[in-house]
Amino acid sequence: MVTTKDIAAHLQLSVSTVGRALADDSRISEQTKARVRQAATELGYVGNHAARMMRGAPSNVVGLVIPDIRNSFYFTIAHELSAIMAREDYQLTLAETFDDRLIERRHLRELSASRAAGVIIAPTPNPHSDSVNLLRGMPHVQLLRRQPALGSHWFGLDDRRALDDATTHLLDLGHTRIAYIGAMSDLPTGRERLDGYRQALRKKDISPRSDLIELGPPASPEHARDAMRRLLDGPKPPTAVVLGSVLHTVGVLDCLLELGVDVPTELSVVGFGDQSGLSWWGPGLTTVSLPIGDVATSCGLWFVRRLNNPPAGNDPYESVSVGWIVPRGSTAVPSAASRKRSA
Repeated sequence: MVTTKDIAAHLQLSVSTVGRALADDSRISEQTKARVRQAATELGYVGNHAARMMRGAPSNVVGLVIPDIRNSFYFTIAHELSAIMAREDYQLTLAETFDDRLIERRHLRELSASRAAGVIIAPTPNPHSDSVNLLRGMPHVQLLRRQPALGSHWFGLDDRRALDDATTHLLDLGHTRIAYIGAMSDLPTGRERLDGYRQALRKKDISPRSDLIELGPPASPEHARDAMRRLLDGPKPPTAVVLGSVLHTVGVLDCLLELGVDVPTELSVVGFGDQSGLSWWGPGLTTVSLPIGDVATSCGLWFVRRLNNPPAGNDPYESVSVGWIVPRGSTAVPSAASRKRSA
């Protein structure tokens, strides 16, 4: 490993002069700084960030703590934030929790121990008290999910409205037996989406039925496949289904393809998220499109500005973005076949 001693020997300068030049010390001339930087590049020198932090230099690491990178929402977020952090001379580091509060605590301990500049987090359903305390000591912002115990800075979606709109789309087509497959209600996003589904039904004087609601882990396509089978095998199958998770959407589409269900003749489907390929699926999937990239970009730019210019106070801040329905071929008025199955 190339050290400052190697650069000093190469340039016949003192080690202290090389160190000050690399630290952009005003006591060193611009000409000498340029020589040192050029030599450092040619020799392959990599600065010891830990040593600089011990001398009081701030960390440039920002932690992104998310449940599951397989969800297209989160890999979109990681991509957008990585680009923003690179432009602003920060380094994004990724940590997956799999919605395990103990894994989340471990990641936050490591980020705190490494004196990370800050944390962007989609928290687990019930964060550990240690995680709450750790985040109090670090600049942080919540993304998509929001837990009141973790502070009042949040960028997210109007999940309630998204599912209200999705369900209303099916109601306007004439469906009344509409099933919902989504995340558990102990997740803030899961609770809001379930409330949106129920809200749409009540506006049409339809009482939500527990036998048409299937809740489970949001990152489990397997749960969605099993849930769809149960709903279709029931004594009164739904004529339509609305989904409240990206991976649940994937699971349900796999299930319908495997069972040979004719969409939308036998069942109308509204998905969640508009990831690549859904417009090609079968007749094209009607879905809720959400501005995840815009949310991530807004969050990243706001957070970097806050890191670079720390505010005097800690005033609450939240940003809520709204999705929209993309109508395609997977939804239609209830057919005679679907009405007969649900009768």
